[in-house]
Amino acid sequence: MSYKNVNAEKTTITRDVVDLEIKTGNLYQSIVAVSKRSNQISTNLKEELVQKLQEFASTTDSLEEIYENREQIEISKHYERLPKATALAMQEMLEDKVYLRNPDPESDAV
Repeated sequence: MSYKNVNAEKTTITRDVVDLEIKTGNLYQSIVAVSKRSNQISTNLKEELVQKLQEFASTTDSLEEIYENREQIEISKHYERLPKATALAMQEMLEDKVYLRNPDPESDAV
């Protein structure tokens, strides 16, 4: 998934907990769902970044190579500018882009 053109906030904002509670009927289930989705996004972004940076990996680094590798610096800056994984997950949850599955709905009644 491309996270380049997402409309998630890059800074911390105050959320209305009622909006989150409406999505699952339980605020805590919504928070767990956002947390799990955030972990998935974070893992995907990290794997993508590692793949791109592996192109620049070398066994012998000279001081000149470290300072001249502008492409690697630009790739790293791009990933630093992206919204945090939690903000992306929260935006997906609020836009109903997250599929929630409860394998045992009877366990909640106990």
